[in-house]
Amino acid sequence: MRVVIVTESFPPDVNGVAHCALQTARHLADRGHLPLVVAPAPAPGHRTDAAGPCPVVHVPSLPMPGYPQVRVALPSRRLAAALIGHRADVVHLASPFVLGVRGMAAAARLAVPAVAVYQTDLAGYARTYMGAGEAAAWRRIRSVHAAADLTLAPSSAARDDLEAHGVPRVRLWPRGVDTVRFRPDRRDAALRRELAPRGELIVGYVGRLAPEKHVELLAGTCALPGVRVVVVGDGPSRPGLEQALPGAVFLGRRTGDELARIFASLDVFAHTGPFETFCQTVQEAMASAVPVVAPAAGGPLDLVAHGRTGLLVPPHDEAAVRDAVARLAAGRELRAAYGTAARAMVEGRTWAAVGDRLIDHYADVLAARQPAVAA
Repeated sequence: MRVVIVTESFPPDVNGVAHCALQTARHLADRGHLPLVVAPAPAPGHRTDAAGPCPVVHVPSLPMPGYPQVRVALPSRRLAAALIGHRADVVHLASPFVLGVRGMAAAARLAVPAVAVYQTDLAGYARTYMGAGEAAAWRRIRSVHAAADLTLAPSSAARDDLEAHGVPRVRLWPRGVDTVRFRPDRRDAALRRELAPRGELIVGYVGRLAPEKHVELLAGTCALPGVRVVVVGDGPSRPGLEQALPGAVFLGRRTGDELARIFASLDVFAHTGPFETFCQTVQEAMASAVPVVAPAAGGPLDLVAHGRTGLLVPPHDEAAVRDAVARLAAGRELRAAYGTAARAMVEGRTWAAVGDRLIDHYADVLAARQPAVAA
């Protein structure tokens, strides 16, 4: 199968869309298919991985105003040329917003089936950044995804939102996790002493530092006695968060085995963003046998078994986050039990298993496009 993955983000970017697109390309190549990625060009001077799983076509891009870490694709003939040159059987649209909309249009012109993967809560972002615009965001989402042969939602909450807003042909497609990289035996005593020299309980957040993540909700947790908050990631909110979270350790962007070592060295993982359509970092914490505190909204509802692998709290509630962390801080055996259950829950969620489900979705779309054979 020849698949063109049109994605709004791809490594060296570090975010959920980029990571999922990379894992999808890897799995397709591993299964003998022929993927090609079309993505916005990275910022000048940023190296791309020449040894990636498949060719990558970069289209010209510019930094998003106010958020330069995000690149926005400019109009380019390279997209349509890539679909034609690759002789695509299926177009995979990863979180279509700008480049993905053009990819949808090009696929329609060429009569190539399109599968749209919903990953970004644009309506939640509109509420965060503009205080309005949710209805307009949903109109755009509905318009883009209604044109696809199939939309894949990463969680039950995302699927329900899409269907409630009139998006047709929605199926569930979750995300995998690398349980070989993220595992509890990477726990590092030396790193723990570096992060918490007085033996404090280490509570970690991993993710982008942007307004929609609401990392400032960890302020109450920072005030708990015997607790050290560790923040991994970067983004436009970092300067303000360094002021809002006194005593927290900011490690910046970390990836690969170094990130896995940090995850495994945490005592509690706390996620604060209420607009997660999935939340990959929750899965990575669970694979590391770390109990999770997360908002009872979006993707974490599918991932965290409240009272068994972690604690779900009301969104936007700083005191609830603090109290949940305090409850886990008080019980070493409780943390151990939650962590063991968390690891067991995700052990079967490999990227290979999830990738095979994606290939099945492609096959269903291709079969639906085949002309009916008269009896």
